[in-house]
Order: sequence, then C-alpha cells, then structure tokens
Amino acid sequence: MPDLTLPFFRTCLTRLPAPFADAIAGAEARNGQLTKPPGALGRLEVIAIWLAGWQGTDRPRITAPQIAIFAGNHGVVAKGVSAFPAEVTGQMVANFAHGGAAINQLARNAGAKLTVEALELDRPTLDFSEASAMSEAELEIALAVGWNALETATDLLAVGEMGIGNTTSAAAISAALFGGTGADWVGRGTGVDAAGLVRKAAVVQQALDLHSGHFADPMEVLRRLGGREVAAMTGAILAARMARVPVLLDGFIASAAAAILFRAAPGALDHVLAAHASAEAAHGKLLAAMGKEPLLALGLRLGEGSGAALAIPLVRAAAACHSGMATFAEAGVAGG
Repeated sequence: MPDLTLPFFRTCLTRLPAPFADAIAGAEARNGQLTKPPGALGRLEVIAIWLAGWQGTDRPRITAPQIAIFAGNHGVVAKGVSAFPAEVTGQMVANFAHGGAAINQLARNAGAKLTVEALELDRPTLDFSEASAMSEAELEIALAVGWNALETATDLLAVGEMGIGNTTSAAAISAALFGGTGADWVGRGTGVDAAGLVRKAAVVQQALDLHSGHFADPMEVLRRLGGREVAAMTGAILAARMARVPVLLDGFIASAAAAILFRAAPGALDHVLAAHASAEAAHGKLLAAMGKEPLLALGLRLGEGSGAALAIPLVRAAAACHSGMATFAEAGVAGG
C-alpha cells in the first residue's frame, strides 16, 4: 500500500501511464475490417478504440463497471448558496443505502456495482469564502478515500457525488483554474432563486479574491476551494489512470474534480470521457475548456453519478459491436 500523501499524488502526476499503442493500432485495423461501411458506427468506433488502448487488447469488453459515489458537506452552505440544508446530504446517503435513489435504479439498469463513500458528513469543510476549505492532512485523507475506492476488478469507473453546496465549490474551482468571475461560473444548482444566484456569485467571488495568490497549483486550489467529496473524486480518477482503467465523468462537480488533474499534468484526462452535459449553466463551458465532448445531453441536473450511469450501456455497446462483430473475411461478405 503506497503512502497516500500529497507528495505521492504529485509524483503520480509525473508518471502517468500511457495507453497501449499496439492495442490501439490493432483495434484500428480490426475496425477497418468489420462488416459495416467505414465510419458507419460514428463515435462508437472512437470509443471502442479508446477502450482498446486502456485495456491493452484489440477486442475490449466491459464486464465489471463500477459507479463510485462520494458524499461530503460544505461549510459555505451557511452563506445561503443552496436551496436545501446540509442535512440532506446524509439523508440522501441513507437513501442510497436503502436502494431508493435514482442512482440505485440506474446502476442496476447498467449492470454496474454501486459503491458509496460518505466523508465526515458531521464535520463540514470550512467556509472557503473565509478560510481554506481543508487542511493539507484533510485533503490527503479525502484523496486517499477516492484512491482506495477503485475496486481491483473494475474495468470502467463512473464517478459521481452527493453534497449540498458543492456546485458552489465547483464554480469556485473552475474560476480559479480557468479564469473569470464568480458570476461567470455559478448556476442554480439545487434550484436557488434569482436572489440566491446573486448571493452565490458573490460568495464565490469573495473566495476567489481571498485565495487569488494560490491558483497556479491545482492541488492547492482543491485544498482551498474544494470539498472532501470533490477531492475523493480527484483521487479516484487518478487511481484509475495509474491502473489504466477508463473513466466516465458525471456532471459539473465531477468535472471540476477532474479539472484539477487536467491543470496539473498534460494528458492527465486521456483516460476520461465526459458522460453527459448537464443542465448546470457552466458545465458545458468547463467541458469545452478541457476539450471533452459529452456523450449525452439529457438536461440532467441531479448529480449522484446519474449521467455517468446512463453512459455505461453506451460504452458497453461500443465495445460489444467492435469486439463481437465479424470481419468481412469471417462473414464471407464482399467489400472488405
């Protein structure tokens, strides 16, 4: 077991595994011989070849997908940035445990294992508009929770979250990493009214002004403006990269967690696909900044990993078509 401290995570970012070039070449060659017109399966072909590179085979398959959900509470909620109180985070975690949430149904539909990690819900992070959200030790613990959440058998990881107030954190992280004001990045989240949106933008701007001298270091941005569940997603995405496990991102908050890695090292998100574009105002803007084209656009704004769960069958279908179809030679079809 590695010593899961910040130096370890920073070292990982300098040693990111690359996809298997020979598997990509083999998958591309196979794709050119399948019984279909060239390019007829569109983006499914791109997904299959991407999977091949991370799985190290020209015939990728998805047999053990995992949906990892992380939950945390935020001190900034005291500033009135959410339409719901912080207690809802714990109540929804209990709902996950009892199988009553949307993500339980979507995980079952996708044939995925659902894991849920609640991070100190009784101890919210500090209000990041007044202080750093986490200490270095707290950040390390949260990153480690995410790192350890990746199960050994997993061959596709979907990451999501639950945390009242975390769209405020995601907006602050996005602004710190990519520039702009609080107003440029905030949205209605759980459904705040117009006055709440103005208040939310002001809180994010206050945080940006307070921490403005520290935006060159993405991990410091995460410590100052993130939440435990956000950091855990960052840790899980990095663990997946080190194990060459492909990843599906959920919505705005998961994308903000991934953006930490995007800013920390070139190509750090090459193993990641954006599952969907959510209805949260800035999500599409954030994905565009990271060069990620979403697979789906269904107007979702639930969180819980719901969009990522919906994309699992799509990715599985891409692998199934690529690996299960016959070639022209195998099928005895002219034109290959």
